[in-house]
Amino acid sequence: MPRTAETAAFKFNHTMLRVKDPKASLQFYTEVLGMDLLSTQPFSSFTLYFLGYSHEDRELTAEEKHNSRFAREGVLELTHNHGTESDPNFAGYASGNADPGKGFGHIAITVHNVDEACARFEKLNVNFKKRPTDGSMRDIAFILDPDGYWIEIVPSKLNL
Repeated sequence: MPRTAETAAFKFNHTMLRVKDPKASLQFYTEVLGMDLLSTQPFSSFTLYFLGYSHEDRELTAEEKHNSRFAREGVLELTHNHGTESDPNFAGYASGNADPGKGFGHIAITVHNVDEACARFEKLNVNFKKRPTDGSMRDIAFILDPDGYWIEIVPSKLNL
């Protein structure tokens, strides 16, 4: 069905994940996955971190990154509820891939070469849920972020 005039300008902007420890999560998403921190929005009981990939021919200024967070597609919003990082009774968030709470599955990152990306993840001691050699789908992998969320690693061309 073709898009209507009313929805022609709609874009998928972001997905939000709750995180226990923002330092660990930000390090993972910026250093392991190479995302840019677009902006940080602190509130009294929580802080929002917006991340994404920039494919500009130049480094964007902090102001440009901040101002672009709702104008681009494929943004990841990490939400940290203050205190979870130091609460010994906090059991973590449901990843959505196990009961109870099964529903959310994963986010996906496209890479040029899955095997090379996975070799890099191995060197960085990233936890895997599925390596490219596991199972019947040999062209993809799943890694885990610090909170146990699944991240699918896919090639830019994948025949399903």
